[in-house]
Amino acid sequence: MSADASSNQFPDRLSATDLVSRVEAILDGDVPPIVTAGDPVLRRPAQHFDGQLDDETLGRLVAVMRRVMQEAPGVGLAAPQIGIPLRIAVLEDQGVQDAAIAAARTRTPLPFTVIINPRYEAAGDRLDAFYEGCLSVPGYQAVVERHHSITATYTQPDGLTVTHRFDGWPARIVQHETDHLNGQLYLDRAILRSLTSNAESGRWAGPSIDGARRGLDF
Repeated sequence: MSADASSNQFPDRLSATDLVSRVEAILDGDVPPIVTAGDPVLRRPAQHFDGQLDDETLGRLVAVMRRVMQEAPGVGLAAPQIGIPLRIAVLEDQGVQDAAIAAARTRTPLPFTVIINPRYEAAGDRLDAFYEGCLSVPGYQAVVERHHSITATYTQPDGLTVTHRFDGWPARIVQHETDHLNGQLYLDRAILRSLTSNAESGRWAGPSIDGARRGLDF
């Protein structure tokens, strides 16, 4: 990460003026790098978005976040992952071609979605345990148990607050990105004995985690 993209010198909370300056500096530069584990911005709850950015700047920020997410590639990106401590995340998933994996994980396509100041609650008792990874923790995956279905309330870039139900993999993405906005990484919730390098992940690439449970004894 370049020095001007580091959040290490940031106070716990930025003023509106400092936030705008920070965003403008990122938008005026090259495509920003993804912040990785160890940077304090990933461990602080992001600030509530309450209009610190005008509509044009917010739109530019969303566009840059989408580009970073797609180029990574990933299916979600939270603003703190590019060093901006605001409760904003972008989501998008094309799904997978393998029908068995798609069915087992309820991995349905998720259209491009922007969530601002999201909060969610479980919609039912079902929990799913699957491998997931994170752009801010490159090179590894681990099993995380999450709610299968959630009801999320968030604000859209047009200012409209909506409530939407997410199921399966889209629900997992929303939960993962909301964790980022709360200063959490997926490893905080992971079954650590399942931790697998990307180089070894092919061993456990089936629809379920049953093989990994047996092989890694978790």
